[in-house]
Amino acid sequence: MIKLTGLLSFILLAGLGHAQNRKSSAKTETMDGTKSSIASTFRGKTLLFEISGNGLAQPSYLFGTMHILCATDAKLSTNLKKIIQDCSEIYFEIDMDNMAELMGAMKYLRMNDGVKLSDLLSPEEYERVKDYFEKNTAMLPFSMMNRFKPYFVTSLIGEKMMTCEKKNGMEELIMRESKQYDKQIKGLETTEFQASIFDSIPYDKQAKDLVAYIDSIDNYRQVTVEMVDVYREQDLDRMDSLMKKSDPGMESYMDLLLYDRNRRWVNLMPIIMKEGSVLFAVGAGHLPGDQGVIKLLEKKGYRVKPLDNIN
Repeated sequence: MIKLTGLLSFILLAGLGHAQNRKSSAKTETMDGTKSSIASTFRGKTLLFEISGNGLAQPSYLFGTMHILCATDAKLSTNLKKIIQDCSEIYFEIDMDNMAELMGAMKYLRMNDGVKLSDLLSPEEYERVKDYFEKNTAMLPFSMMNRFKPYFVTSLIGEKMMTCEKKNGMEELIMRESKQYDKQIKGLETTEFQASIFDSIPYDKQAKDLVAYIDSIDNYRQVTVEMVDVYREQDLDRMDSLMKKSDPGMESYMDLLLYDRNRRWVNLMPIIMKEGSVLFAVGAGHLPGDQGVIKLLEKKGYRVKPLDNIN
């Protein structure tokens, strides 16, 4: 879900991906010894972009991810694989290669000052949430959820809307691909910063949004299906409008959850790109719109060119 900005998905998936990928051997060239090349033709909608100009010695790249997908929908295109091979570093929203930081993030998911979900809801609302969670989400016992920020619980419920047995995040696939080249992985943010965002949203509002989410679950299930379809179609324009209804309460906090973070990243990216060719892989919802990463980079004088992202 958008609300957790990838943190939950990273925690759930990164351990497995991290363990599987660390043993791969280093490699920097194609099998015939030549450098790979990026196809420059563009034939339609895409999630992959080249960043150039404004004094850059070599281009960097921007890719829109989705943190949880059915495994059949999670694939790396030919161009993206070549970029992973040739770039000097990969930046995700957070450093997925740092397991200590990822697992330590669990402590940031708890509400401050000992607040519990049962304190924020009426007994009837609390039982309704508990009943739904226990019947539909078998990940963790609900007793563990009582101290967690309500948007964390919302995200757990949202992930279960994907009925496929096997799920992957695009970040996980990029990590797996990058390990054969020993690419350095870094993060634009820390897990502590991501989790702290939700301390700025009143806990009682988060709790009420959780109840509203469950009460309107069929509507949100349909929105989730639409979001996956839009991602599969690589339609960033539709994604920009669909995001605002993908979670309860999203519109009220677009600045906090999306736009402020976009601005922070775009202020940081020029410094990073001066050091070499970098792949930035962040949630696709951060890319489109007037306050999206693409437009903000263009306003800084960079050329952001779409590239084919065809498997």
